[in-house]
Amino acid sequence: MTADQSRTNQPRARETRADRSTSPNVCWQQTELTRPQRWDTLGARGGTVWLTGLPSSGKSTLGASVEASLVGHGRHAYLLDGDNLRHGICADLGFSREDRESNVLRAGELAMLFADSGTIPIVALVSPFEAARTHVRQRHAAAGLPFMEVFVNTPLWVCVERDPKGLYARAMGGDLDNFTGIDDPYESPEQPELEVTPRLGLPAAVDAVLAVLYERLGGAPAGATVAGHPAPGIVATSPARHAHARDALTA
Repeated sequence: MTADQSRTNQPRARETRADRSTSPNVCWQQTELTRPQRWDTLGARGGTVWLTGLPSSGKSTLGASVEASLVGHGRHAYLLDGDNLRHGICADLGFSREDRESNVLRAGELAMLFADSGTIPIVALVSPFEAARTHVRQRHAAAGLPFMEVFVNTPLWVCVERDPKGLYARAMGGDLDNFTGIDDPYESPEQPELEVTPRLGLPAAVDAVLAVLYERLGGAPAGATVAGHPAPGIVATSPARHAHARDALTA
């Protein structure tokens, strides 16, 4: 085996930096369709909804409800849930800072492909670090794709109380390391398009997401109604009490 063959057969180091560059040997393959042609023909417009927050904050519950509402009104939408991504495209990643960053970047690139196709990807992912989320936002902006960040701002004590998977209990008992909110940090979004808390309630939270999304996509589809939602923008409410926390955004 030659030295060059030896180098070729060695495992490649995993790239985890947000500023990693594309190989000079890889070129983007253009298709016969432009994005406007695709969107106009399908009658669809794509854009990413990014739900971030602590584990058990309610991202998946909110995302699933938004997805169901969009599809119910004829929109192409798909929930990219963090746990589901780790069953496949991100199955090789652990929970170190570098792997968490790679997890976010992969989800961001996947969301961009969905959005470019005219689909509305709804990413429900802890995505704890501001720099990685900013990188995903900037990638969407460079590609001319709508992006809205939704901060599911559920207090830590509420998340600990819910703990549907028992992960907080394991982390606090010392059986689970690098768990966000316990022994790993969560960096709250500085300027999300929308912020929701448990006190808002699930139906109103869905309406708030849809209101901002439709605004960015150029209007609601025919027949869609978004009633009782707060004004588009930041939704800020006071800290939730136990009753509200149990009734809304429960997963």
